[in-house]
Amino acid sequence: MKDLILAGTILLVSFGCTIGQSAKIPPPDVVAHVDLNRYTGTWYEIASFPQRFQQGCRNTKAVYTLKENGTIEVLNSCFRNNGIDTAKGRAWVVDATTNAKLKVSFFWPFRGDYWIIELGKEYEYAVVGNPDRKYCWILSRTTRMDKMVYEGIVKRLQEKGFDTGKLQLMEHQGTAK
Repeated sequence: MKDLILAGTILLVSFGCTIGQSAKIPPPDVVAHVDLNRYTGTWYEIASFPQRFQQGCRNTKAVYTLKENGTIEVLNSCFRNNGIDTAKGRAWVVDATTNAKLKVSFFWPFRGDYWIIELGKEYEYAVVGNPDRKYCWILSRTTRMDKMVYEGIVKRLQEKGFDTGKLQLMEHQGTAK
């Protein structure tokens, strides 16, 4: 009897895993090509999925600098607890065909996916996510984004399977009226 219960349990667990895998949506597509020279510079966070490491941040921005060896220096900063918090890291391209899939690391050996899934024609905005859609940032070259542009991005994120209900506008920034 124990063997039958064990076999049944294994079968149910296996079946459950199969269902979970078939229900999983594929990773989001990335943009066709990113010119890293145009992408580097200052980006302001307009909205993002809340992350523990950004708790309490306001006026978040990232400055990307392309290095001679092809890596990108990343300097994130935000205003928190009456002062400026910074985090310095590096990023590197993992898909040279598009330059849209990168890895980023702030603390060795930890690294994460940084996928550019949408990019304005003039590099005026970018949308960054990761394969499992746990992270999402809407970035702009300016501290404010036109409301229609923002709403269009949110709609496209929904179509790509992101839970846009989790998006939070960055304090003191966000969309223009």
